[in-house]
Amino acid sequence: VQLQASGGGLVQAGGSLRLSCEASGRTFSTSTTIGWFRQAPGKEREFVAAIRWASRHTYYGDSVKGRFSISRDNAQQQSVNLQMNSLKPEDTAVYYCALDDRLILSSIREAGEYDYWGQGTQVTVSS
Repeated sequence: VQLQASGGGLVQAGGSLRLSCEASGRTFSTSTTIGWFRQAPGKEREFVAAIRWASRHTYYGDSVKGRFSISRDNAQQQSVNLQMNSLKPEDTAVYYCALDDRLILSSIREAGEYDYWGQGTQVTVSS
């Protein structure tokens, strides 16, 4: 499985970005969960959002709730989007997408529980 994260860039505070995570090498199954995490310099990797592929149930970290939205890409079958609105300087980080097929609900926010990771895309929000 290969995950390709894209869409990062530089944006002013209050602006928006849309990240995409595309998988290759396999198809998503009914038990697949795709998650987004971020890591700022000197900080631990933080849960951002996740989506259950089959049910489309979504989950969000407290710091992004109400501003970010994760969804399946209707055009790309093996792709998930992360729409980020009302961006703040504290959202600056490298954003990673991850995938796992065996996550239970209590593990969705745990980076260590995901088996597959993309390479990351830089998001920088200027004040």
